[in-house]
Amino acid sequence: MPTLLFDKAPYEIVREGMQRKIIHTANLMNVLIDFTDGPWEHPEPYHSHLHEQTSYVAAGEIIFYCEGEKQQHLKAGDMFAVPSGLRHTIQLLTREARLVDSFTPVREDFLP
Repeated sequence: MPTLLFDKAPYEIVREGMQRKIIHTANLMNVLIDFTDGPWEHPEPYHSHLHEQTSYVAAGEIIFYCEGEKQQHLKAGDMFAVPSGLRHTIQLLTREARLVDSFTPVREDFLP
């Protein structure tokens, strides 16, 4: 697999108000997600996946919800982790937010 510079990775429009760019190796994936449609009245629907995940809040403020945990108000500079299989979601509190997610193994469902 050739080395890909993150600034050369293209943005993908996931939905209106959400775009992402991805870089990965064979076992690790980093995803930059930009939201521009906040604040939200309600959180996104819960989801889960087999991947372990860490997320860094690079800009904005969110509420992080995770199964079995109290909701967390997070702002730029904060991080959270999600073990494999736990249901989780976020709610944007600001107009814009940027998250940097890391997944292992690679999320094949995010690849073209």
